[in-house]
Amino acid sequence: MSSPDVVQVPDAMRRELSPTADGPAWLARLPELVDRARTRWGLRLGEPFESGVAAWTAPARTRHGEDAVVKIVFPHAEAAHEATALALWSGRGGAELLDHDADAWTLLLRRHRPGHGLEEDRPLLEQRPEARLDVAAELLGRLHAAPVAELSQAVTALTTCATTAAELVRERSQRHGPALGADPGLLAAAAELWEELPATARSTVVVHGDLNPGNLVADDATGTRTWVAIDPKPMVGDPDFDPWPLLSQVAEPFRAESPVALLRGRTRVVCAAAGLDPGRVAAWAMARAAESALWRAAEQGDRTGALAELDQARIWSRLAV
Repeated sequence: MSSPDVVQVPDAMRRELSPTADGPAWLARLPELVDRARTRWGLRLGEPFESGVAAWTAPARTRHGEDAVVKIVFPHAEAAHEATALALWSGRGGAELLDHDADAWTLLLRRHRPGHGLEEDRPLLEQRPEARLDVAAELLGRLHAAPVAELSQAVTALTTCATTAAELVRERSQRHGPALGADPGLLAAAAELWEELPATARSTVVVHGDLNPGNLVADDATGTRTWVAIDPKPMVGDPDFDPWPLLSQVAEPFRAESPVALLRGRTRVVCAAAGLDPGRVAAWAMARAAESALWRAAEQGDRTGALAELDQARIWSRLAV
């Protein structure tokens, strides 16, 4: 293998990973990992993308002339099965996986152009937000329709992650809830939902895990705009788990005069298109928003962000049935 070149590391990635236990060592090894990918696939690499903090990504051209993206992931549990999910979803709405190097946590993906996210699409932005939700829900339905049986042992079960989440919500509620002025009943209900919802799922699918608007990217390869999902944090479990990031982030619903009424309508739109249950989707949103708020308080010391997400959890609790 050739001597690794100096590798440009985006500032946001360096700021995010440098304080972590394993981040400095991984950043020091990154030039070696980039060179390993360059050699393995005969890549000509461009400047790395600035977005993202948990993976180093850059445009590339393979030795066979393929327009690609190389993604070198900072090892973490949520991304352990990303390649497995993308292989399952090839042709079913996921970004196309050309190859991967499991030992190096490196993926070679087809580059989807223009590649912008759902909230950056000008034609859709000229329409009502529900049009963007329709696009996302149709894609979500395609992902959920992929056969799950062959992956049931290869991908982490949502029930396993949910058990851990319930424990963390209870523990962090004790440590951080009082300082946040959090409603103890809301946090207790969130912990219970983390336990109850996986056990009462109507079906089992490979969930994306993080289908926010930025993780849907535009692809014009066929001459007609389509959308593909990137950056999954896959698990096997309840399909109603998935819509929370979309519903919470598309067109800033919590800034509306009546977010409860707005989210009620938008949740129905998504559920009708993706075949999901509105009450369960709202219950998962409540549980996930509460867990995320406590994570912000515990891991980032972000009081402002934690309070905002607790407010969102309260709003979702009015829609959960």
